[in-house]
Amino acid sequence: MRKILLFCLITLHASYAQTNLRLWYDKPAEVWEEAIPLGNGKMGGMVFGKVRNERIQLNDNTLWTNQSKNGDNPEAAALLPALRDQIFKKKYGEAEATWRKMQGPYSSSYLPMADVELDFDHPADGPVDQYSRSLDLSTAISRVEYSIKGVKYTREYFISYPHQVMVIRLTADRPGGLGFTAKLSSTLKYKVSTAGNTVLMLRGEAPGYVASRPYYPEQVVYEGGMKFENRLTVWETDGTVTATDSTLRVEGATEAVLVIGGATGFNGFDQDPSLDPAVELQRIFKNVKEYEALKSGHLKDYESLFNRVSFYIESPEEQKKMTTDKRLRGFAENPTDYELQTQYFQFGRYLMIAGSRAGGRPMNLQGLWNDHLQPPWRSNYTININTEMNYWPAESTNLAECHHPLFNFIGELAQNGSKTARVNYGIEAGWVAHHNSDLWAITHPAGDFSRDKSYYPQAFCWQMGGAWLSLHLWEHYRFSKDKRFLKKKAYPLMKGAARFLMEWLVADPETGYWVTAPSTSPENMFSFEGKKYAITKGSTMDMAITRELFEAVVVASEVLNTDGPFRNEVKEKLAGLYPYRVGRFGQLQEWFEDTDDPRDTHRHISHLFGLFPGAQIDYTKDESLVRAAKITLAHRGDAGTGWSMAWKVNWWARLREGNKAQDMLVKAFNYMNPADKSVKMTGGGTYPNLFDAHPPFQIDGNFGATAGMAEMLLQSHTGVIQLLPALPSAWKTGHIRGLRARGNFEVDVEWKDGKLVSCRITSLAGETCRVAYEHSLQLQGSPVSGKTLTFKTRKGESYFLALNP
Repeated sequence: MRKILLFCLITLHASYAQTNLRLWYDKPAEVWEEAIPLGNGKMGGMVFGKVRNERIQLNDNTLWTNQSKNGDNPEAAALLPALRDQIFKKKYGEAEATWRKMQGPYSSSYLPMADVELDFDHPADGPVDQYSRSLDLSTAISRVEYSIKGVKYTREYFISYPHQVMVIRLTADRPGGLGFTAKLSSTLKYKVSTAGNTVLMLRGEAPGYVASRPYYPEQVVYEGGMKFENRLTVWETDGTVTATDSTLRVEGATEAVLVIGGATGFNGFDQDPSLDPAVELQRIFKNVKEYEALKSGHLKDYESLFNRVSFYIESPEEQKKMTTDKRLRGFAENPTDYELQTQYFQFGRYLMIAGSRAGGRPMNLQGLWNDHLQPPWRSNYTININTEMNYWPAESTNLAECHHPLFNFIGELAQNGSKTARVNYGIEAGWVAHHNSDLWAITHPAGDFSRDKSYYPQAFCWQMGGAWLSLHLWEHYRFSKDKRFLKKKAYPLMKGAARFLMEWLVADPETGYWVTAPSTSPENMFSFEGKKYAITKGSTMDMAITRELFEAVVVASEVLNTDGPFRNEVKEKLAGLYPYRVGRFGQLQEWFEDTDDPRDTHRHISHLFGLFPGAQIDYTKDESLVRAAKITLAHRGDAGTGWSMAWKVNWWARLREGNKAQDMLVKAFNYMNPADKSVKMTGGGTYPNLFDAHPPFQIDGNFGATAGMAEMLLQSHTGVIQLLPALPSAWKTGHIRGLRARGNFEVDVEWKDGKLVSCRITSLAGETCRVAYEHSLQLQGSPVSGKTLTFKTRKGESYFLALNP
């Protein structure tokens, strides 16, 4: 790669200060939200690090109930004209009664798989010294170290993507000082057996049905459930291994290596789960190698992704010596531990690699990790914000490969969603998805038809899931400039989502604009004649998503030079969409009519979709909408659930309010005691293991905050690379290396005393580059200078910029 060198860069990348990437604790985990997560995009593990009775809780992201198939409602289409008529006549109560008859079953539930227990032969009365439990984010390896009566014990844990197994290495520094008993168990139905002296097997059956409400008469039904299997093997040891009917025993060892695998009967989203998991486990274990080969393969794979980005902010030294949980506890009172923030950023990237890999399923509400038989919200795919937020940092933080499980899932949704569009709405064109989905890629509206006494139309009546998800495909193209991907994968799915919306939109009899009807603003309600309602027409979020998708489809068809007539139809409808409105308080209206309440502090602020992740509200377009968005955020306040605060970080970053974005990050670092299981829908934060607290645990906030920090330092949604657009004054000196910008550029930025020092832009597609900063820039080796620079690039070459002297 040829380098175009700057006259004199003040700092070379090789000498950059580095962030400590080790999370560590001085005691074992007592509760699940203190345990350390490991994963390979299919298998998940939570390591507790207990001294005498170790627990590792396992998941497999294909282990779900099987209760949600065939959920399309054949009675719904005939009700749609009456529903729209009631909406247009403002008979909202009648409209919500009608919608209740148009729903389908709730989604299936994501399930825990198994537990590994290791009972060690430690003296019962021996004090434990020098205990340490850690996760190295740079290697995805967890370690537990401690001493008892002069013997040092070390454990090393990782889950390999190349070999699809969990590996545990146990050592003692005294010859023959290691002994333990290994067990397998499950929350689900299971039987344990052994094969020879070194193999422990668990064969299980998942429930086919888990109740969505605690008051349903049947809570757990095993009929029709999926089969699954786990295998634990003592792979290497210098000790003696014996077996009982249900345990393995290792004695007199100095070292032991355990290999753990899992498989289910899952056979595809549109098939019955009829595979034999034992066959898959045989294939997996056939490829298992000796420990050092397993570890080196794991490191080579993981580091090839993780090491693309480094992030450093100058921080006080005294806080770096504290355990991670103590640093988190002290952050609110003294929010100067910027290294903890950079660790949190990299923890989000770590979770992306651990939770979403090629060939696997996308991450759900809990990512990959769940220990509940009846998890919160069924641990499903909630696609009115949460699933999308999971993948916000995939492109910008240089983990595009981890985005692909979501793309494949969108293709599955499109298949089911075409049937839902036809059956539920009588629309033959395109595909639709509502607010919930699951392993089986359901697309019908949830709500359990009309049988559930609970009714939540503000969530259930939402037809925009497919359209929003399709924009992830477009963003991948914008970042990668992969025209083949656009042609073969993205555009057909985007077009299908747009075709549905073209038919779904109706002319509003009051204004003549095209609107959605029915329409909601996810999970919020509006006031009309003294009552609260959810279902209306033309909510701002609906129109913003429609506008964003239509604009993307137009440009995509132009790039591919295809579908000219369809493109013109989309342009015509785009021009007639109900526009943004600024309300009587100066706020961006959430609803078709100006019914917003400035005292409303609801966690969902969906009408700001056009600010982020959309690109319609920006200083370069209409500043009146920017001002209105600021007023909306002021009305809603800073408090919220974990994911809601993360979204606010991104909004304030797009508004170029770095200090306000940092304020939201500080609030997101609110320490949450995992022993307190009370569910509060406001006031989220972070658990000791750095999992996001809704509460309860939801992983979306982790990814939203990581994406938000990237947005604070680099933006490219307008087609211009904005350097340090929302740098908070607190982040005085630092650097970030390896972020990606649209146009397939990699960007390294260094700053000192709040000002840019140097920037390297590497062109990976040979696109023309436009870059901007608040002060004048100079492109090395060129007379080009100014606050906004435009220059042609060559694929594979790097370009250096600094402040204009």
